[in-house]
Amino acid sequence: TTASADAARGHVAARIGWYAGLLTTATTAVTFGFAITALPNSGAGCAEGCLAYPYLDSLAEFPRDYLWMPPAIVLCLVFVVFMVSIHASAAPERAIFSQIGVSFALMSAGILAGTYFIQLTVVPASLLHGETEGITLLTQYNPRGVFIALEEFGYLLMSLSFLCVVPVFVGAGRVGKALRWVFGGGFTMAALALIAILGTYGLEREDRLEVALIAIDWLVLLVSGVLASFMFRARLAEGSDVRAATAPGRTGA
Repeated sequence: TTASADAARGHVAARIGWYAGLLTTATTAVTFGFAITALPNSGAGCAEGCLAYPYLDSLAEFPRDYLWMPPAIVLCLVFVVFMVSIHASAAPERAIFSQIGVSFALMSAGILAGTYFIQLTVVPASLLHGETEGITLLTQYNPRGVFIALEEFGYLLMSLSFLCVVPVFVGAGRVGKALRWVFGGGFTMAALALIAILGTYGLEREDRLEVALIAIDWLVLLVSGVLASFMFRARLAEGSDVRAATAPGRTGA
């Protein structure tokens, strides 16, 4: 029947969402850990021993400063699955919002994963072979380079995807209310960071906005992954009770 088919789809979405929430939190924590221990010695936060333009002597920083990028690529993929799970569990009248959120999530993940993959595979290998033309714009050590700009755009899109899924959790209980606050608060903080940093530094912002957006978005993923896993786990339990009650040979009250 249609009802049983909907229940089965909801059960699958909840199970995948449960795993995706846990993986989102775990992968974000791992990426965060590597990133904190591998802060590039350049940009606005560097006080001494900083790499200078044209950053061609940065090969000595490999692989330490790049160790966070493989888990960051995995995080981008897990993030998409996480957002698709939220969309699959959305009420039909609110699915349009989560569909838009998934669209922004796909764009964000594509930009960020591609940026990190290029940084890992192109920049160190080119420096190793002395092929330095164009590397200055690509390297992560350039606070005014392509890498930083793409990260800014990617994480802004991620924060926009957070805003889009807020309506999905209306009426979803205390956990749903907490998720609305986390996702909505994440977007608000990202928007305020964008306004404040652009207003204060403009074209001289270097990597300040990038650092702020990464910290905000990763914090949202850490917390929302845990909350969503609780929500999906509860839905799995509810679905199991319903399936047991309607199984062949069982009668309702």
